Amino acid sequence: MSTTDAVAFWNGVYAARPAADDPQPNARLTETVTGLPPGAALDLGCGDGGDALWLAGRGWQVTAVDIAAVAVERLTALADSHGLGDRVIAVQRDLHESFPPGGFDLVCAHYLHTPCDLDRAAVLRAAAHALRPGGRLLVVDHGSTAPWSWQQDAGTHFPSPQEVAAGIDLAPETWTVERADAPRRIATGPGGRTAQVTDHVLLLRRTT
Repeated sequence: MSTTDAVAFWNGVYAARPAADDPQPNARLTETVTGLPPGAALDLGCGDGGDALWLAGRGWQVTAVDIAAVAVERLTALADSHGLGDRVIAVQRDLHESFPPGGFDLVCAHYLHTPCDLDRAAVLRAAAHALRPGGRLLVVDHGSTAPWSWQQDAGTHFPSPQEVAAGIDLAPETWTVERADAPRRIATGPGGRTAQVTDHVLLLRRTT
């Protein structure tokens, strides 16, 4: 799938559903970040913007990227309406083509799955290298298929956190695995529909 097709696909995904007035942060983000001192954060695949807005509301300076212009435009408008326009910079970017510049204290990648061309391991490796010493990379992947997911292939393999860490292939003397597990939770989808889902959670910290 070409970059043009990927942009069209994800713009279509977001345009097909109403804009969220008050998107909520992901549970794995809030449980991980609560208590950390605010700094510079990078949100990869920002989507509706719940994570970026939550971080900004707690003092983080957030760069939020998504391949879909629809998502970026909606998040920019939401940040302004929440009085957080000075703390959220939303940028359209295809991570298959380039990685955002800068150094960060937190990089989060929630459900960065796509049917489009994307070397996820390379993206996550670049994210780890973008961390400042002491910074953390939080990767949360689907460990199961929600009823409302665009991906409904029963044969889908969901790589474990350990598999994801092995794929990133980082030097253990520089990056430490702080968490690698598969917790379950009750998720809420479009229209208020709920279902039990499994998350695959990987948390890495840059030590030097």
